[in-house]
Amino acid sequence: MSASDPYGSVVERAIAQVGPHLVLGLPLGLGKPNRLVNAFYEHASQDPSITLEIITALSLDVPQSKHWLEARLMGPIVERLYGADYPRLAYLDDLRRDTLPGNITVTEFYVQSGGALGKPAMQRRYISSNYTHVARDLVDRGINLIAQLVARDAHGRLSLACNPDVSLDLKRRLDSLPDREAWVIGQVHPDLPYMHGDAEVTDEFFDQIIDHAPDQPLFAIPRLPISPQDHAVGFHASRLVRDGGTLQIGIGSLSDALVYSLIQRQNDNETWRQQVAEFAHRRADIENHETFDKGLYGASEMFMDGFMHLYRAGILKRGVVDDLALMKAINAGEQASPEDSALMDGGFFLGSSVFYDFLRGLSEQEKPRFRMHGVGRINQLYGGQEALEIEQRTGARFVNTCMMMTATGAAVSDGLKDHQVVSGVGGQYNFVAMAHAMDDGRSILMLRSTRGAGESLSSNVVWEYPHVTIPRHLRDIVVTEYGVADLRGRTDEECIKAMVGIMDARFQEELVAQAKQAGKLDPNWTVPDAARQNRPEVLHQRFSEASEFPAYPYGSDFSEIEQRLIKALQALKLLSASKLAVLKAAWQGQPENYQTELR
Repeated sequence: MSASDPYGSVVERAIAQVGPHLVLGLPLGLGKPNRLVNAFYEHASQDPSITLEIITALSLDVPQSKHWLEARLMGPIVERLYGADYPRLAYLDDLRRDTLPGNITVTEFYVQSGGALGKPAMQRRYISSNYTHVARDLVDRGINLIAQLVARDAHGRLSLACNPDVSLDLKRRLDSLPDREAWVIGQVHPDLPYMHGDAEVTDEFFDQIIDHAPDQPLFAIPRLPISPQDHAVGFHASRLVRDGGTLQIGIGSLSDALVYSLIQRQNDNETWRQQVAEFAHRRADIENHETFDKGLYGASEMFMDGFMHLYRAGILKRGVVDDLALMKAINAGEQASPEDSALMDGGFFLGSSVFYDFLRGLSEQEKPRFRMHGVGRINQLYGGQEALEIEQRTGARFVNTCMMMTATGAAVSDGLKDHQVVSGVGGQYNFVAMAHAMDDGRSILMLRSTRGAGESLSSNVVWEYPHVTIPRHLRDIVVTEYGVADLRGRTDEECIKAMVGIMDARFQEELVAQAKQAGKLDPNWTVPDAARQNRPEVLHQRFSEASEFPAYPYGSDFSEIEQRLIKALQALKLLSASKLAVLKAAWQGQPENYQTELR
């Protein structure tokens, strides 16, 4: 490769191997070699004889300002966090504006939350696919080119690091098709943490390895604040996790809040129990209030900051082994877990710069205890080792988030009623189904009870919705800021009553009336008095005034001034939903009152 064009020869060699019709598969999130991808995009843009289809998910991008005020407020923060010359993916702006060259298409099976709304090209090119089916679907679409970032350790070994998730399953499928010509490229990133498990591969896994440093900082997710509402959701979910069990969680403030409350349950159990007595007006049968003496094992599609915090707090410590007889003996208490047993098995990782530092800083004894695998192993119980995986995942709590829930237990997680995609299915269906396949596994779906503000305020617990991600026959546990609804094995009427008990009181009567009209609820039933207290002013009094629920429990990537700027930006976005609030805020001239005004 020449210094002036380090990727030109790579592009030309790939075309020589697979021909002018390129179907390029890129990993979800962190593992994209952006500069190499941009070289393929530029080459196809300049040569109409080349056709290029890029198939990927979660195309990470630095925040883009929508107007001049946002740019002035956020510009310095973005430059500090990502650098002035972060190599953005060249296709993103064209994709969003629907101005891709005629010979190039971009297809995604998962997008940044809300990033595709109102963007026709992104909506039309979205594939709705369970994460475990993505490798199959990519092969069916004719994928013939794969490129991703990899890690190399001091011994010269290679690891798929952050993204073995689809790559392992995809390579296995392609190798089973001897007539399929495919070219696999790995680019070594010097800062990418080396991960053990199935992520470890030989050089022969790749057809070409680029040792040239990508000049691409690892994309870090800033640590954002946790609102009192989110703290309340996480607190209630923390009541459901069993000591000696298994945990799966995703990314976002709801998961951050859950992890924080689990740590509080461990470190100050007496205070945490007092909060349960005070805040939980309704108890669930599967609640667990003890400290984590046995600890938890992590088996999660996504490996992120939360598991780092649980490990440091001495909670992520239940080890598992890949031997069924030994695993049974460990679970029966007949034998202790070996010191080198696995504490965490993940499919891909993404997180803050602190998290990446943590992974790089693990000792040689610790590193093998944090393993990465393909989603075919992590997200399901198929593949011939079901008995072992069930034994490893004892007491599993698969915790995910959703946007809305129907009164009878169906979940809306990835799209709107007009089928516009908000994010994607990802692995949510897999984990919900897996919970039902295990005798002691439970699916927990977390959500905020309302969305919007002012004139646009609406309930996230609805009577019906034309699009659902999880059908009601897979209903299990639902958690909002107002408590826990255990729906598994319940009648429709029992589910409706439970959901009314955890929804915002301002919307209860309307939903109850709809349920009675449909014949699903006793005409004489009334909302319990305790549930009528499900109001934001009561919630905020409990959780915002308690010093035990800080906005930045894990530290912040922002200065105090920047934190105030972020709150102002959030307020400005909310103001756009209410003209009356805009006028009042402008008249008062007090940005700090915007949130109160809208509430």
